[in-house]
Amino acid sequence: MQPQETYFVIPTYRLRDVGETVEQYDEHFWRNGHSPKIIVFDDSSPVAEEKYYPFLEQTRTHAPIHYVGPKEKEQFTNYLSGRLRDKRLNGLVKNLFRPSYGGNRNFTLMHTLGGLMVSSDDDMRPYALLESHRESLGDGEISRGRLHRADSDDLVRKSFDIFGSFLDVLGKPVSEIPANYESGELLTDTAMDLETNATNGVSRENSLLLRDGTIPPDAVVKIAQTFRSGTNDIDALDYADLFLTNDDQVDPDELNELYVLANFRPAVTKLNWRMDCGVAGYDNTFGLPPFFPTRLRFEDYIYRLWIRQPGIAAAHVNAAQNHTKSNYMRNPVASEIFNEEVANLLKRKIKDSLTRVDALTIEFDYAGEVTEEDARQSLDKVSAMHRRALEAAGRATSPERTASLRLFAANLHKAFYGFEPDFFQQNLLRIVDDVIDVIKGSIELWPTLVEICYFEKNRHGLPMRRVENGRKT
Repeated sequence: MQPQETYFVIPTYRLRDVGETVEQYDEHFWRNGHSPKIIVFDDSSPVAEEKYYPFLEQTRTHAPIHYVGPKEKEQFTNYLSGRLRDKRLNGLVKNLFRPSYGGNRNFTLMHTLGGLMVSSDDDMRPYALLESHRESLGDGEISRGRLHRADSDDLVRKSFDIFGSFLDVLGKPVSEIPANYESGELLTDTAMDLETNATNGVSRENSLLLRDGTIPPDAVVKIAQTFRSGTNDIDALDYADLFLTNDDQVDPDELNELYVLANFRPAVTKLNWRMDCGVAGYDNTFGLPPFFPTRLRFEDYIYRLWIRQPGIAAAHVNAAQNHTKSNYMRNPVASEIFNEEVANLLKRKIKDSLTRVDALTIEFDYAGEVTEEDARQSLDKVSAMHRRALEAAGRATSPERTASLRLFAANLHKAFYGFEPDFFQQNLLRIVDDVIDVIKGSIELWPTLVEICYFEKNRHGLPMRRVENGRKT
């Protein structure tokens, strides 16, 4: 296996729409002189695969496209279970690679072992939205952006050499990265608490600020990411807040405002609480820790903890991408708010109880306890939004908005168990306990699986198929 194979991966559960993503990134790489191995990792059911895989075959690309779907994933997990020769471990294997945000990404880690991997979500696009009049950044400021109406004339599309920007830094010591990179200890965001990605409240403008600090010149950049426009990495609570304050909006999922970058510049940090796996690159030469195998959308939080160890650095590269926020097969906003509240609780507990970090895993002591105070913090926050939704419904001037606001309020009431404290705490405890058991068992087994897959990939390759699609000339 060549030590610097390069891969571009698209984790998806929306096979119907992924063809457009494949074509756009393939064209982008071709125009910039790159030819990474492109692999689609599909979390669809076998029924959905049979229905929508022909859509992928209808694409036309410069580079060959590869696919890892339900059949290939089953072959892979069966192979691992056979090698382990202990039926008691089969459940852990299935949990690590189960259909979920983290489980699908764990397939990407195994199939790209020994190389450099760049990953983009299926609703990302290889350009960015920038304000037409660029602004100078302040001291210590590495990016600034603000919300614009979707029909604004004050924005332009701009394309950057995404893959080349990742290759500038991935796997390299800090002493060898380009001289235009700012360097500091960590990033802070004026609009959110980056340690948990919890919002500080809706803000129409934000900046990323770099705190001074020294990075050892021999620290290696193991993870990196581009900047992001379109819909920035904001909480579902913020989406809901925008809905409540826009008197003309009927659909809470409707995107009336876009996050537009005013300016940005590359930076390398020792710590990075801003990790965004939707636009990330990884040095996977010798293996990496697993993503948390969870559906709660905090699968990448393990990397924010993992990179704190000596000898590792993270970077924001000199490129940006755009997030189009597909609502196809996306949970309702109220469900997303519930998921984020659970995830934020888990992030705090895991971080505060971290005991060990090594090359492929982390360890923490948190066992899944949920206190009355833990539950109350979430209920107070969301019940206040519930009251605001009902008040907004009373002020609404159109029957459609009134009905939509009342439905949103009803969904919040249902998602949070009627805001009944004891019932909410009981169910929160059950969910958290299940998630923690899966995470702990999975990360303990991970190093063994990496060793098995590294050698199997070198000898025979891991299950995937070539997509028989059209080729551009």
